[in-house]
Amino acid sequence: MTFTQLEYAIAVDSYRHFARAAAACFITQPTLSMQLHKLEQELGIKIFDRSKQPVVTTAIGMDVIAHAKKIIEERDTLNDFLQLKKGILAGELKVGIIPTLAPYLLPLFIPSFTKKYPQVKLIINELTTDAIISRLREGRIDTGILVTPLNEAGIKEYVLFYEEMMAYISPKNAAYKKTYVLPQDIDPNKLWLLEEGHCFRTQIANLCQLRKASAEGSHFDYEAGSLETLRRLVELNDGITILPELATLELSGKQKKLVRQFRKPVPMREVSLVTHRDFLKKRMIEVLKKEITDALPDKIANNKSPNVVPV
Repeated sequence: MTFTQLEYAIAVDSYRHFARAAAACFITQPTLSMQLHKLEQELGIKIFDRSKQPVVTTAIGMDVIAHAKKIIEERDTLNDFLQLKKGILAGELKVGIIPTLAPYLLPLFIPSFTKKYPQVKLIINELTTDAIISRLREGRIDTGILVTPLNEAGIKEYVLFYEEMMAYISPKNAAYKKTYVLPQDIDPNKLWLLEEGHCFRTQIANLCQLRKASAEGSHFDYEAGSLETLRRLVELNDGITILPELATLELSGKQKKLVRQFRKPVPMREVSLVTHRDFLKKRMIEVLKKEITDALPDKIANNKSPNVVPV
């Protein structure tokens, strides 16, 4: 019996599918199947019922998985302790990050982090907030970077920064003439939104009172999969969208002319590093937090939080 075999068993139990479990473990399916077959032979039991789809963990297999998780957790705890004593930082750190942060935040800190800590392998997955929370609880990722507050049981939040929510307005739109905008200046019929499942869509709905507007008969069914798509829709058509501050930093001079701040109190979104309450790799996560905050532009690093928009 090996740690690797136990990790493969845990993966199959999580994904209920051999191919997806193998992909998550960065190995081929035949290799995973062979190792699990060896494990079952050694233990003299069947951990999984392969005759069913999705794969089902047997009754005794569930007990094996529970013990396997404890063994892997103890191994990781020991490794963390030894690394701390030796003063080194090494191993894997699995990070989930939401799509409205990934393209703008990752380039700020990844180069510095990988240069300072070459023995740490960052494994980054772009995920929705719900997926990050789920994977944290299942132990499939070590930490997440997303928008808070969440108020989720068992999830710890460590605030990284606050960023303004800004309007991006077509010159054809009436609000373009304003120096500062108010939420009520935004016509829901002219508002371009992210598709369902993005927390930023929920924040925009809260900021602009879109649920109320919808009840009164307005339509806001323009949806896109990324902030870049929303930005292009505004540039090429009439309309307006909302961008987080990080997404505006690398706009061209021409594009920045379409950006409008909201009148004070400026709406903010709170960005945090989140972990499960029983998380491991504490030292790695502390270092990650520091690298992120050190890499922030001064303006964003100094933002305060008087008006955080609910998620």
